[in-house]
Amino acid sequence: MARCGLFGLFLVSFAVIVPAMHAFIAEYDDYWQSREAEAKRKVQGAYHPEPYNVTNHLNYHVHMSMKGFDFNDTRRSLAAKYQGECVATNPIDACWRCQSNWHENRFRLADCALGFGRGTTGGKGGKIYVVTDSSDNDMVNPKPGTLRHAVIQEEPLWIIFDRSMFIRLNQELIMASNKTIDGRGANVHITGGAGITIQFVENIIVHGIRIHDTVSGSGGMIRDSVNHYGLRTQSDGDAVSIFGSSRIWLDHLSLTRAADGLIDAVQGSTAITISNCHMTHHNDVFLFGASDSYTEDKKMQITVAFNHFGKGLIQRMPRCRFGFFHVVNNDYTHWLMYAIGGSMNPTIISQGNRFIAPPDVRAKEVTKREAPESVWKSWNWRSENDVFMNGAYFRESGSPVVNNPYKDQMIPPFSGSEVNLVTRFVGPLKCVPGKGC
Repeated sequence: MARCGLFGLFLVSFAVIVPAMHAFIAEYDDYWQSREAEAKRKVQGAYHPEPYNVTNHLNYHVHMSMKGFDFNDTRRSLAAKYQGECVATNPIDACWRCQSNWHENRFRLADCALGFGRGTTGGKGGKIYVVTDSSDNDMVNPKPGTLRHAVIQEEPLWIIFDRSMFIRLNQELIMASNKTIDGRGANVHITGGAGITIQFVENIIVHGIRIHDTVSGSGGMIRDSVNHYGLRTQSDGDAVSIFGSSRIWLDHLSLTRAADGLIDAVQGSTAITISNCHMTHHNDVFLFGASDSYTEDKKMQITVAFNHFGKGLIQRMPRCRFGFFHVVNNDYTHWLMYAIGGSMNPTIISQGNRFIAPPDVRAKEVTKREAPESVWKSWNWRSENDVFMNGAYFRESGSPVVNNPYKDQMIPPFSGSEVNLVTRFVGPLKCVPGKGC
């Protein structure tokens, strides 16, 4: 009986460990081992050995895009719901948004990523795949014309939608490399089912869709490429899960209410930019690094830029482990516990954000460290040109940004006092052919 009990305990423990290590892959066969090995090589190639050069590059482009703005006039014209001509208020949007032929030159978007996800091209150069069917009924042999059929193809694809649609994913949507999901020109919702899984792949763009009310998938046999399907365990219900992947750009998404996180990036994922997104009504918003023991997350480098953290959010905007995180020109108008947190000595550079604290006097601090002060006082968490309102404050630690090895080349961030303009057009845009978005 004792041996049976120990054996049963081992099986339960193994069932818990496998999802944690391999993100819900129940059968870790030769295909997945090969896919992981290739992804790790790509992660190494995507890692930036001089991350301050990346932060500098982004700040330079923000300043350049805002040159010539009359901020008083612009602020007045954008104060109410904007109905005028296209205005791009940050450098990513300025790269493509006000071009009236966007629908004829969708690939232009792939030239516009900044931050650590710069160079992500998704399906650029591939065929246009038009999603015509919102169903998701066959996990092993997905129907042509469905989103699931599109994302598993081997070749680069730029995936668009022939009309507005609500898609309920019966199981997690497992993407292959070199894909763009482009919701421009339609009102696309992924809702009521599982979310998007970006696992052991590279070069993914997800743009202009709404992901909300996601739930855990039950698991089972799911196709993950044209030539392979396998058994998956229960997924955790993230809106977007990035696992062991690189060169990922999430832009102009609306994210709200998920069973677990809105965006999780774990298991050494790197070269990621999250920009122009709108997050609301959720507890654990962004998780970057899931384990204090997984030191490969030291390669994790993520840019969080031009986003609005809005109503009903509680914590983790983001919550970081190990890596390097540039949090720049975001608007934090709501949190209930804290905004930015972490453990295991992450570098967090907060620049040009606006932080508006909640009324609760116990939640005024922007930051939360999960370690004693004797440990975290050496962590490099810095704030520069941030704006603090309603009693908000950022507890800095480590060496000032001005003392970093690249101090002579540093470009100061754009001020948080104007961040409401930079983030004015977050979330999916209304894009009509023949007009700027």
